[in-house]
Amino acid sequence: MIKKINFYSLSFISIFILSISTSATIPTSKSQASSGVNPKVRTIVLDPGHGGKDHGAVGRSGREKDVVLEVALKLGKRIEKEMPDVKVLYTRSTDVFIPLYERPALANKNNADLFISIHANSADADQRVKGRNGRYTTSVVRKPSVRGTETFVMGFNKLANQDVAIRENASILMEENYKDNYGGFDPKDPSSMIVFQLLKSQFRRESIRLASYMQDEYVRVSRQNRGVQELSLAVLRTAGMPAVLTEIGFISNPDEEDYMMSNAGQDEIVSNLFNAIKTYKTAAER
Repeated sequence: MIKKINFYSLSFISIFILSISTSATIPTSKSQASSGVNPKVRTIVLDPGHGGKDHGAVGRSGREKDVVLEVALKLGKRIEKEMPDVKVLYTRSTDVFIPLYERPALANKNNADLFISIHANSADADQRVKGRNGRYTTSVVRKPSVRGTETFVMGFNKLANQDVAIRENASILMEENYKDNYGGFDPKDPSSMIVFQLLKSQFRRESIRLASYMQDEYVRVSRQNRGVQELSLAVLRTAGMPAVLTEIGFISNPDEEDYMMSNAGQDEIVSNLFNAIKTYKTAAER
């Protein structure tokens, strides 16, 4: 049975933090107990974002859930072929919906050494328009010129990135009994982010290291670099190992959508991620 996350009211934040720090499922091998991170990379969990009823971001013809699943499966095969000592697990290998809290729980249960969540980005902005009746209506305006890659680790939000956090955490609403799973946490409410902001991952340093390698690889093939950023993301919060969420491109950008949906583009993205993992593994095991 997977342990569910409880988000208590903000007035009990201190109690909440204490309960999380003592009850989260964290691997406890001797090497991890001494350094906080297992230097050996033997199990990697790949997490294709969204799935099933949760389509994620949508482009002109592609859907995030489909693109990231294809990339994750190709990456897993590449790892298994060229790193025979590494076991690859998937949070999903088909088009199914997996609640956010179950994804890192799978990694924790299998004592994974890395957790990599793969997503595609979208650049949308809310626009308020005043009607003839004096009332305002809000519509979503797409920004097709926005492009690039960025990789997130669990940490403090920057104000400019709250839209990303809200969009990715909104998958919670598609879970059955989400109020029970997350104690009434509202992923659409920016004020709720204060809870996440107080929960820094003990694996932050190694997560940033892996994320930096990923961004370096994207840059190597001339992708626009939006950098490594810290963000309050539910899918990373309880991971008991270095964990990242990488946005492989903007599906709202026609050129990047075509790139991510093409075999050549996916193969290049897979090479970027594989090379980053390989660099991290080599450095960690020295």
